Amino acid sequence: MMFQEFCNLNMADPETVTVTDIVGRVLAAPVTAKLSSPNFHGAAMDGIAVRAKDTFGALETRPKILHIGKNAFYLNTGHIMPENTDAVIMIENINLLDDQQVQIEAPVFPWQNVRKMGEDIVATELLFPRNHLVTPYCIGALLSGGIFSACVHKKPKILVIPTGSELINWQDVQPGGLQPGQVIESNSFVLGKLIEACGGRYIRHDLIEDNPALIQKAVDKALKDDKAMVLIIGGSSAGSEDFARPVIEKLGQVLIHGVTIMPGKPVIIGKVRQKPVFGVPGYPVSAIIAFEQFIRPLILMMQGRPDIEPVKIQVEPTKKIASKIGVEEFLRVKLGKVGDRIIANPLPRGAGSITSITEADGIIRIPNHIEGLKGDQPVTAELLKPVSELKNTIVIVGSHDNTLDVLADQLKAAPDRISLSSSHVGSMGGLMAVKRGLCHLAGSHLLNADDGTYNIAFIKRYLPNIKIRLVNLVLRDQGLIIPRGNPKKIKGIDDLGRKDIKFINRQGGSGTRILLDYRLKKIGLEPEAINGYQNEEFTHMSVAVGVLSGIADAGLGIYAAAKALNLDFIPVVTEQYDLIIPEAGFNSTKIQALLKIINSTSFKKQVANLGGYDTSKTGQILI
Repeated sequence: MMFQEFCNLNMADPETVTVTDIVGRVLAAPVTAKLSSPNFHGAAMDGIAVRAKDTFGALETRPKILHIGKNAFYLNTGHIMPENTDAVIMIENINLLDDQQVQIEAPVFPWQNVRKMGEDIVATELLFPRNHLVTPYCIGALLSGGIFSACVHKKPKILVIPTGSELINWQDVQPGGLQPGQVIESNSFVLGKLIEACGGRYIRHDLIEDNPALIQKAVDKALKDDKAMVLIIGGSSAGSEDFARPVIEKLGQVLIHGVTIMPGKPVIIGKVRQKPVFGVPGYPVSAIIAFEQFIRPLILMMQGRPDIEPVKIQVEPTKKIASKIGVEEFLRVKLGKVGDRIIANPLPRGAGSITSITEADGIIRIPNHIEGLKGDQPVTAELLKPVSELKNTIVIVGSHDNTLDVLADQLKAAPDRISLSSSHVGSMGGLMAVKRGLCHLAGSHLLNADDGTYNIAFIKRYLPNIKIRLVNLVLRDQGLIIPRGNPKKIKGIDDLGRKDIKFINRQGGSGTRILLDYRLKKIGLEPEAINGYQNEEFTHMSVAVGVLSGIADAGLGIYAAAKALNLDFIPVVTEQYDLIIPEAGFNSTKIQALLKIINSTSFKKQVANLGGYDTSKTGQILI
């Protein structure tokens, strides 16, 4: 009922729009035809127009002769029917005797092969009711019915105000990059395009620093003008520089502050001059979820349009997922079809991770009355991509490697347009996913300390009843990623026990973690002696970023990650990174397409350019 009040304001003042510009708009009044279509009786076929009764009795054994210009008239499809004719004989059913006479061997019935006046549209009939969404198909009916303009609900004009003293416009970013503390403002553009996608018009306000007087002035002016809604981005929480609520309270009324969803919890819904004003959370995912759940339905209602119902399917999470009771969580997931199941791999859950939306194939809504999801039970997911894409997706679970990005790009560029959905849970996690049938393949670099081989011993131990093909992807340099110039003068793993060294680790079960623990045991260094051993990341690039940002002085990872961020690198070992593929799916079209790319010269060349890789064994089937 609260939203209906806002909708009535926008729908009370419709506008007239030319029919050719009306697609995507919603009719504010019923439309009735002014003309019939067709507005004459016309031929539906090439042939001769006749009076049907003149053809009665014609047989193959007793043909009838008709006279051109008297009781038979040549005409083409669409031509007006001559007076006193009511049927058309197709040209292929006529035997031409001479210029004046034709012979027919079968009769026609009245109005056969004729488009009668009003056959499609009759003048005064209802073409479309009010609140009808006009599609491209509708244009033909409107024009044919003599309708050249129509009354539609106005597109609501929405002012988007980005706020925050830390924000900077993308146009103002200097060649050297951002200064510490600066953030490129992107939410207003994302929300603006979401507004346009559901039929609204958005106007972006210039950036406003954390100044309540300036924010209040912008909101007040917008609602005095013709704006139907205002979105204040940022400042919806309860911090010392969160001004959305006091601004709304000073100008009008706060209706809701805070909802039981995550991300998006701090959203504010207010009313100023009888128009809606939203305080939108500043974290990107929170902003998007708040828009999808509260703002989009209102924009659609303002135009007389129903909300968009997402496509829902049953999926199976790869693992148990805990969630906070009392809050409905919108969990972003990657999806892929493995056998007869749609497998869901959870993405990072932070509200600031915009890539958790851009990489997501679907959203699982975890209800507020449960503490999470079980890994072995199907749940419902709302799709963000077509089902067809899920069927054309390869699911890889296991260890992270930068070459997977190269592989994903080349797969998508190939004719089959295959997607690669990778979930980084470590080599042991990949092995367990293969065991449970939750992926098409796993990436692994598990070192057997007894003989120096990779992966084979672990496959035999953990997958004894599954026939496996092992394919080498790359040999890669693994070592310590350190800051440029090596300010702490680190020489090797032995130095990780120093009190002045902060370390950043990979997660338990990853091949990199297993390698580290093996080396520590070999030199007699206890994990507890390492400052930061418990600080875990799930990818080599995250380790490299940790070093770059100063969180850590060193982390174990691959050379390609160090090179990508212009960091220094101390080699420790050249290791083997393989793909573990169940034999049952080895000959499938998707896996064979993947192997074809792995063996290609272009893939190997692009991998070599990353640095720290050896492709001499790439593509070899090891078992």
